[in-house]
Amino acid sequence: MKAEIRKIVTFVEETHREMDKGIAPPTRRAAAVAVIANPFAGKYVEDLTPLMDIGEELGALLAAKAVAALGIDGAKAESYGKAAAVGENGELEHAAAILHPKMGTPVRKVLEKGAALIPSSKKRGGLGCVLDVPLGHKDAAYVRSHFDGMEVQINDAPRAGEIMVAVAVTDSGRPLPRVGGLTKDQIKGEDGLR
Repeated sequence: MKAEIRKIVTFVEETHREMDKGIAPPTRRAAAVAVIANPFAGKYVEDLTPLMDIGEELGALLAAKAVAALGIDGAKAESYGKAAAVGENGELEHAAAILHPKMGTPVRKVLEKGAALIPSSKKRGGLGCVLDVPLGHKDAAYVRSHFDGMEVQINDAPRAGEIMVAVAVTDSGRPLPRVGGLTKDQIKGEDGLR
């Protein structure tokens, strides 16, 4: 089963100043969000494999769109995250089926690596609900400068029988990071942690 996409929206956020300090180069993050029909809205279905396959399809598509929005090669992306919101006739397990079993591999392929788990969130919401996409360094989960998040919102999604699915990437960590921990120049990228 392929995703029945109603729309795709791409967001780019650049931070040029923080606490009256210039950020050069600016920190940038992008999210690509697909609004899709939920084939299982309003009914319980035991086998969610079709949603897992849709997750694989959307992982590649949305990661490529987010990277393109930043104008970088996938290998230059530093952080990533994913999230989904089901409309009122969906269940959280529908979001989980899209996000977890198969979405990660195509995202990592677009980014040419990704040793760390991809942070994720899922929720149920109505039109205009805010989707919080957690972010973490793609190769080392302990890099605190990249613990972050991005909010996205589409005014007419998700409808009751839809799912809003997002993949976000960054080309940097937070502006002015200073809470210690592993720095990105110390990453070994072998175990997904350090």
